[in-house]
Amino acid sequence: MNSLATPSHRRQMSTALPFSRLQTPVDDLYPRLFDAILEQHLDAASRFTEESLKHMFGVSRADVRRALTQLSHEQIIVLRANHRPRVAAPDAEQTRQTLHARRLAENTLVRLACQHAQAEDLKCLRALIERERQAVDKDRRGAAIRLSGEVHLQLAKMAGNAPLAHFLGTLVPLTSLAIALSQHQTHSCCAWQEHLALVEAVERGDACRAGMLMNQHLDHLEQTLLGSVIGHCVVG
Repeated sequence: MNSLATPSHRRQMSTALPFSRLQTPVDDLYPRLFDAILEQHLDAASRFTEESLKHMFGVSRADVRRALTQLSHEQIIVLRANHRPRVAAPDAEQTRQTLHARRLAENTLVRLACQHAQAEDLKCLRALIERERQAVDKDRRGAAIRLSGEVHLQLAKMAGNAPLAHFLGTLVPLTSLAIALSQHQTHSCCAWQEHLALVEAVERGDACRAGMLMNQHLDHLEQTLLGSVIGHCVVG
């Protein structure tokens, strides 16, 4: 058993994940605003303000400011003094580095998750995957991309290593934005199917298979976003 993440440590950790929010007005706004960005209703060319977002989403300006601040911490929104907020536009090199960092982190996290998976964790993961599947079926591309990322963050939370999970939390939103901006404008149904296979391997405690599936999953993502192979699924 890995000494960095024992079951007792896991129970004591509180991992703040970008997609996992308490039910408050600003926390309700976060996924709605992020979905609008992922669906490119708001993009790098959009000229929006806190005031315009307040009216668009029917919330207070303070809620808008807090959501924008959270998204700026995740490098999705660029905030500068005396300038309008704007959506970031990650380039190919930033995407390549982000994916490389994700591979390093998630290879460890998925193996730790195999050691520490609890029934409630697995139930939560399956519920997320079902929501992802429904979003794909309803052609809600932004929600599908966001929920795809949330699956990875929940797996990271299960691993019981809060610093490593926090690190992944800085990478997944950027990947989601890169997916939204990619030339592949549909979210493939195979993403949720690959997630389900991952969860089944974690549930069995099969670290070797889980690691293999994670690498294949990230291969598909890299091939799609960096253009080396056409026709693979877009995953988060």
